[in-house]
This record gives sequence, structure tokens and C-alpha cells, in this order.
Amino acid sequence: MQNTHSTTTLPQREPTIRVAAMPSDANYTGDIFGGWLMGQVDIAGSIPAVHRARGRVATVAVNSFVFKAPIFVGDVVSFYTHIVKTGTTSITVDVEVYVQRDPANPTCHKVTEATLTYVAVGEDRRPRALPPEK
Repeated sequence: MQNTHSTTTLPQREPTIRVAAMPSDANYTGDIFGGWLMGQVDIAGSIPAVHRARGRVATVAVNSFVFKAPIFVGDVVSFYTHIVKTGTTSITVDVEVYVQRDPANPTCHKVTEATLTYVAVGEDRRPRALPPEK
């Protein structure tokens, strides 16, 4: 894991989700579990996929996942998403994750980048074609 100390700023758009990292999300040394972060990235990525599919989706691939820096208890974690590609049934979403920490001396760091692919599924949970874009 690359530990970058450079400070950045949040993207100039609304995050898909924002959550505070809590003690129950951390290991005994105070770093947030990678699995917790992966779950949150999947939730964030599924939101634009569900909207584009206008219904249920299933995660079919984690195309890439890069942990750039650790997340600590108390960090405010923001997840920014955008659809990068659609197929007949699939939707590929990029997710960028930033943290804001230390309210007394505020800093912002990009901590993770990921790309996930979802497939639109019907009530039978089988792939279905994406509806036309609105």
C-alpha cells in the first residue's frame, strides 16, 4: 500500500455516498479493514448502476482496486462514482475514494481507486438488456 501524504481537494461534485469510519470498521491498530472499504466501494458503485439499469444489478467483476493510503477511525470517507462504459447488459463504474481528516487541521487525501462491472438482472436474477438511456 502506497502511503501518500500529499493533500488534495474533493472533486467539485456531490459524492455518491459519504460515511464516517468507525472503530468497529478497524483492526486493532486503528486502520480501517480493506474488506470494509471494498464493501463500501461496491455499494457506491452499484448506485449509478441501479439508476442506469432502472432496476436490480449484480456485481460481476472488480476490474481493478488500488489502495493508495490507509483510512483511519474518524476519517470522513467520500465515494465519487461515474459510469465509464455500458454494454448490452453490463455497466462499468469508476469509484474514487477520498478522506477528510483532523478537523483541527483539516486535510484531504485520495485513498482508493476502483473499477467495478455490474450486470442488469431481472426478477429471475438472470441478465437482462439495459433499457434505452433517457
